[in-house]
Amino acid sequence: MTAPAPIARFTRLRHATFASPDPERLLDYYRGVIGLGLVGRDGSRICLANDCEQLSLVIEPGAAALTSIAFEISPDVQIEALGAALKQADLRPELRSDPLPGVSRLLTFSDPEGTRFELIQGWTPTPAQERIAGLAVTKLGHVALRTPDPHAASEFYANVMGLRVSDWIEDRFVFMRSGFEHHTLNFARAPDRGLHHFAFELRGPAHMHLACDHLARHKLPVLWGPVRHGPGHNTAIYHRNPDGHLVELFCDLDRMTDEELGYFEPRPWHRDRPQRPKVWVGLPRDVWGMPPSPDCTEFAR
Repeated sequence: MTAPAPIARFTRLRHATFASPDPERLLDYYRGVIGLGLVGRDGSRICLANDCEQLSLVIEPGAAALTSIAFEISPDVQIEALGAALKQADLRPELRSDPLPGVSRLLTFSDPEGTRFELIQGWTPTPAQERIAGLAVTKLGHVALRTPDPHAASEFYANVMGLRVSDWIEDRFVFMRSGFEHHTLNFARAPDRGLHHFAFELRGPAHMHLACDHLARHKLPVLWGPVRHGPGHNTAIYHRNPDGHLVELFCDLDRMTDEELGYFEPRPWHRDRPQRPKVWVGLPRDVWGMPPSPDCTEFAR
């Protein structure tokens, strides 16, 4: 029996929206450290783009929290029909016109645990109105959420949103891909739903070296890394932004370039040959690197 098609197939991760008690302080961090540029302000809302002239982050005033995650969907999808299907699934959709720079239409919905997602069709360039400084990251790479039930979350996003499971860490952390990259959305077991961490992609090992020096210059301690992870095999470092959120900087993430083959593009550092989605059990899982510091509580072992 053929499984029903997903209601909305996520493709590319686009941007995230955060509330902050001090938006100007957070803006300084994203400009001077991460390397995003100011596109503009819409009232109290601040929009930031990467060096590829694509919206990456939105900041609005409020208690420090992730408020929404945006994914791009296929241009072939009828967005009104998608809205009707989301409404039938009791996901409370809302269609908005010209909501953000470079975005003409956007469909929002809330998942079963109350996290808001935004679905975007197409985009136009949104160049920063200033020179990009800092690290000039390439893009927002993935978002990891806390949840009391990672299995239920993974089933919802697989069956309803078309994501595929790339790996599990035991039964408590699932990595899910929306395109060819190993993960764009993760779920970690925790008492309540909320942000676990989010990540920006760097250009490669030399950029990672530069990032370590740059964080030190800004007196932002590296809480974990450099480390070569097992799941995803990305090289990563972690630090906290001014609002206390854990931020990962990474490069060399695994890719599954052909879903029919079912394995990740071969790399010299892979544990298995070929490397297929699996459940990682026990330690050490990382290829190399020290364990996380005690201050990196999200990854306590």
